Amino acid sequence: MGDDERMGDSGAMQPAHRLVRIELDEAGTPRRSAEAEHERAIAIYDILEDNSFALVDQEGAPLDGPFHLYLRSEGRHIRFDIRSDSDSELSQFYMALGPLRRVMRDYFQVCDTYYEAIRTKSPSQIQAIDMGRRALHNEGADILRSRLDGRVATDEMTSRRLFTLICVLQAR
Repeated sequence: MGDDERMGDSGAMQPAHRLVRIELDEAGTPRRSAEAEHERAIAIYDILEDNSFALVDQEGAPLDGPFHLYLRSEGRHIRFDIRSDSDSELSQFYMALGPLRRVMRDYFQVCDTYYEAIRTKSPSQIQAIDMGRRALHNEGADILRSRLDGRVATDEMTSRRLFTLICVLQAR
């Protein structure tokens, strides 16, 4: 058995460093566009299909899961509520959004341009805008990973999807 898996109660393999449930606490969140709702649904689906996520202890070693993650926007912060697969609280912390604000603002602007371009622009113009959108998305994911360092370990794709969900929570 690899380091990434352990046996579950049923005898089935269960990943140790993985999210198996993710929910956004959207109470009081304004209604979002159809595009934002679509991005939310895809990000959650993709995370649950394939991710690498682990709490880390004080020495930086990953703790075994699997994990449930609840995200909530609270003012200028995102609350991370991480629970065991039996839904017992393991960790709860707030991450300030200040370091992500600029890239999120730019990302929202480029996404709006991208969605409009899909309706009116040529494929080459859409591709150019999409390259810029992806670059901002990668930058946001990198900032997120550095902000989570020492608390949560993720891979690049998981941090990209989590960045998407944080953006969805901030979308107006």
